[in-house]
Amino acid sequence: MRDPYTVLGVPRSASEKDIKSAYRKLAKKYHPDQNPEDPGAHEKFAEATHSYDLLTDKNKRGQFDRGEIDAEGNPRFAGFNPGAAGAGARGGRNTAGGFSAEDILKEFMSGFGGQPRGGARPQGGAQWDPFAGAAQGGAAPRGKGEDIVVNATISLEDAHKAASIQVRMPTGKVLSVKLPEKVEEGQQIRLKGQGSSSPYGGEPGDALVTVRFEKSKQFRRDGSDLRTDVPIALYEAVLGTKVRVPTLDGSVELNLPPGVDTAKSLRLKGKGLYGDGDLYVNLKVVLPPGGDPDLESLMRFWRDQKPYKVRDN
Repeated sequence: MRDPYTVLGVPRSASEKDIKSAYRKLAKKYHPDQNPEDPGAHEKFAEATHSYDLLTDKNKRGQFDRGEIDAEGNPRFAGFNPGAAGAGARGGRNTAGGFSAEDILKEFMSGFGGQPRGGARPQGGAQWDPFAGAAQGGAAPRGKGEDIVVNATISLEDAHKAASIQVRMPTGKVLSVKLPEKVEEGQQIRLKGQGSSSPYGGEPGDALVTVRFEKSKQFRRDGSDLRTDVPIALYEAVLGTKVRVPTLDGSVELNLPPGVDTAKSLRLKGKGLYGDGDLYVNLKVVLPPGGDPDLESLMRFWRDQKPYKVRDN
């Protein structure tokens, strides 16, 4: 084991704050979760952790500075009481100054998607082993695999019915996923055990399926309300008719009175998303394609003999 000051890159006069800061940088750089395929990084991480533990224990740091123990925490000369150093020689983590190596790791492990392998330190001075994924003196959970995030684009109809959809994982595997009731845009559905496998023999991570709504060809969404356009002929607007209107539950028949006001939307109460909103129907008068001489003649007569205002200006 190298000189702990050299390992952490700090001078012998370094304060506990300096030591902690140096360890944080090395732990983030060499943590096994960040370098799963690099044994060299694993070794540097373990070396930095041991050095931090030694230098943040005032008693062991003093013994090392006086030459009473080596970098491993073992006594250097005969007659020295091994019991004084034995507690720190590759043993339980110290908590001098209120911070152990585990404490520092827990501060930023959330950014790695989990907790330090081995979890909380067991009672009785058991040591967290960053490579074995277990505590010496007692078994501890092995590192869990990483969670993965997958996007799923769904239709309003599927969301409305809480249907089952097909979701393709990054591995190519296709899963059938049941949508929750009243699913929201951006909501995540957790699929336990469908994430990345653990390189340390622990349980696999989870898959987080993020829901996105695809653009509908028939409906425009406004919160829980929906809007749709229904085309009608000019004579239907004048004489009245029955038209079929699409809804998320299937089409319904709507009676249009003669001379219906196409400037106003017709509301179908409770026909919005999840039944929480309404459906607003906009009527669009469509003229015959290519024009029609008889219609044009009739319109000239209306313009000259029966004009009416539809605008203020």
